[in-house]
Amino acid sequence: MAGDPGSAPRVIALDIGSSATRGCVFDTTGRPIGKRAKQEHAFTTAADGTATVDAVTVAHEVAAVLDQLVERANGPIAGVALDTFASSLVGVDAHGNALTPCFTYADGRCAAEVHQLRSELDEADVQQQTGCRIHASYLPARLLWLRRTQPSVFSAAHRWVSLGEFVHLALLGTARIGTSSAAWTGMLDRHTGQWDAALLGHIGISTDLLSPIADPDQPYQAIDDRVARRWPHLAEAVWFPPIADGLASNIGLGAADGATVALTAATSGAMRTLVTGIPATVPTGLWCYRIDARRNLVGGALNDVGRVATWIDETLDLGEADLDDIVAAPPSDTTPLMVPFLTGERSTGWAARARASFANVTAASTGPAMARAAFEGVATSYRRIAGQLVEVSGTHSETDVHGRNHGPRRIHAGGGLLSGIPSFATILANALELPVIPVTTERTTLRGTALLALEALAPGSVPPPPDLAEAIEPDPAQAAHYARQAALFDRLVTGQATE
Repeated sequence: MAGDPGSAPRVIALDIGSSATRGCVFDTTGRPIGKRAKQEHAFTTAADGTATVDAVTVAHEVAAVLDQLVERANGPIAGVALDTFASSLVGVDAHGNALTPCFTYADGRCAAEVHQLRSELDEADVQQQTGCRIHASYLPARLLWLRRTQPSVFSAAHRWVSLGEFVHLALLGTARIGTSSAAWTGMLDRHTGQWDAALLGHIGISTDLLSPIADPDQPYQAIDDRVARRWPHLAEAVWFPPIADGLASNIGLGAADGATVALTAATSGAMRTLVTGIPATVPTGLWCYRIDARRNLVGGALNDVGRVATWIDETLDLGEADLDDIVAAPPSDTTPLMVPFLTGERSTGWAARARASFANVTAASTGPAMARAAFEGVATSYRRIAGQLVEVSGTHSETDVHGRNHGPRRIHAGGGLLSGIPSFATILANALELPVIPVTTERTTLRGTALLALEALAPGSVPPPPDLAEAIEPDPAQAAHYARQAALFDRLVTGQATE
């Protein structure tokens, strides 16, 4: 939906994702103006767990996207905001030049260091302090791995930055890390909003090697003059510190309070809720990322969501059956169940070496039945996250007219899997026992990045909600089926299955 080009202030939102850099201009209500710009890239991967991307290339992509957007904007821009995939790491020298590729959240080569840290530290204490478990996707283990495997590079690094910070160093000559991006490193004290000195001391990293931290409403005060020379329409623009894409997604999906949970279903997936205040305790299976002094993002992530659909397509013989029709069918007591850990488990067990398995498979189990089992298994994985989210959002969500607190009331869902297999939303509603409302607005992450910047640029403005499809209500008659599947799932993942 196009906005009014005359609406001010206008903001450019940039999103560095796993497969591309995207950007768009938004008006003061958070509506897109004109076409999006896009530059594709891909991770470099290898069997040893490598998952990197060239940081310099990405910086050039961002500049190219800005070239296109500024040319089309035909007028001044008030602000530029950037989100990136979280838990990235680049080592730079004193001039901001990259000494390493960008190590991404998916790089798993620090598994030995994860084991080391778990043996040296109380993981429960670390989680309550930082909001994060000890895991290969976070930076403590990755920094230890770099020190062990690339000691000369490690000692030469003048600073360790996220991908968003590197882009800002390259384009602006300065960089700070947004609070949410800092939280996603696994090294932020979630109570104070500062780097966790004890954890940094344990891994041998000084705060001098890390960037200052800035909340979303704290833009840069001074940037390089070359920005105005290259992009005159940005001469008066303020630039915001980079934020994590998960935060942007929640805002863009319209899940900005504890009563609304954002659910994303793409190659991987997540469930997140934005809560007011600092949760006293983080449930063991979840993470809690500080956003600013007022808000925290609590949730869990799944490695294998759309990846399961791809596996079905490549592996199972469905005959003439359509996958969406299989998913749309009512549940059956004879349906097997899949534990869908094709690439390991994040939430809620954090078992990186966990693998997929099936239960209740018989000689009569067909390809379509196995496909149905896989989707019910993915939905059950989301259900396990939802069960722990209640522990937090139930104490931080909205209250009714009687002052009673009900926890999550609805789910705003988006992602490529739901676009391709829309009937999966029905399975989710029944497995989660909550209304699922598909969000039909495109590129909600970009939208969320723009809206967060507009909180500072246009305080008091109330953006319209995203475009929503009709709510899919849970069917109480199916509750018992999904409860049985959940109980079996729990027994399987704890190694106690008897069926």
